[in-house]
Amino acid sequence: MIDFKANLTDRLDTHKAPFHAADADAARAAIARLENMDGAHWAAVWSDAADPFETRGKEREAAGDTGAARDAYFAAYGLLHVGRFPTPNHPAKLENYHRSVTNYRAAGRYFSPPVEPIEVPFAGKPGEGSHVIFYVRRPKAPAPLPVIVRMGGIDTWKEDRHDINERILAAGFASINVDMPGVGEAPVLGSLDAERQFLPVFDWIATQPDLDAKRIIVVGMSYGGYWSTKLAHVYADRLCGAVNWGGGIDQFFTPAWIERSKSAGSYLMDLAPARARSVGGTTYEEYIERVAGFSLVEQGLLDRPHPPMLVVNGRHDEQVPMDDMIMLLEHGKPKEARFFPGGHMGYGPNTLPTVIDWLQRTAGLK
Repeated sequence: MIDFKANLTDRLDTHKAPFHAADADAARAAIARLENMDGAHWAAVWSDAADPFETRGKEREAAGDTGAARDAYFAAYGLLHVGRFPTPNHPAKLENYHRSVTNYRAAGRYFSPPVEPIEVPFAGKPGEGSHVIFYVRRPKAPAPLPVIVRMGGIDTWKEDRHDINERILAAGFASINVDMPGVGEAPVLGSLDAERQFLPVFDWIATQPDLDAKRIIVVGMSYGGYWSTKLAHVYADRLCGAVNWGGGIDQFFTPAWIERSKSAGSYLMDLAPARARSVGGTTYEEYIERVAGFSLVEQGLLDRPHPPMLVVNGRHDEQVPMDDMIMLLEHGKPKEARFFPGGHMGYGPNTLPTVIDWLQRTAGLK
């Protein structure tokens, strides 16, 4: 119990997942209340922590104090995000997820620029969703704007990492956030052809006179890096760049690596169900079975034409094999790469600035 709470407190103090948007004082009080990591208890503690902020958001909005409403709704979202983390594999955690989306969108109405929820039709297969849902933010900059389409991984979804969105907007890009296949509100589970869910997003961008469909860059973070890499090789004609920021592409999907990485110390909890849920399963056995064939090497994609690419990660990643990063560099056209000290994603003071600089150069903003 001491180690469990110490781990959470350290993550809070160092702004690590899942605390990127959590009110520090409220989170510290919630950690003190936690007795275990059971889904029902975990969800209840974080839901209770969010309640006063959600109530304040409604009150301040009704009073016309939009700034205070924004801050309160966003604080509620941040705590509810923790309460569904890393994946809503319990009904109470799923309820927290739905509330987190509601509060994020309520806060987003008052962001500058505001969050625009967009829903476009998706011609899926039987049993799949009928729409793709994503968020757009458009900075006040000369049009047509270059566009960053960013996705996270198995636990960081389209509502998450507001801090990164702010940096993208400040760099002169329109920001589009979308869930990778198998998480959040994605219409499809992770599968061998799930990248098709992104086509309606690209098509929608092309209909927007203030967005530049010839300057779309996809940024995939963690598991999302797999999908950004696949998009770069399958839909090369739709993109002017792609970033794989810590995503596995080959050995990552082997039973040996899945077994080796399932207890990665860099992950808070429930790595097995979080991975499995993205492909419609609940156990590691189901996950191993359903990702057979996911390797982009086995699919023969990596020597296809692709737009400029940036590969980023930490040198000592326990969740994704660094050999996958090297494998990506060994195929196709030359790519740019930067590996930082540390573990998964290589977070440090120079990591995001390196990515932003590459995005600006690739889009012709520098």
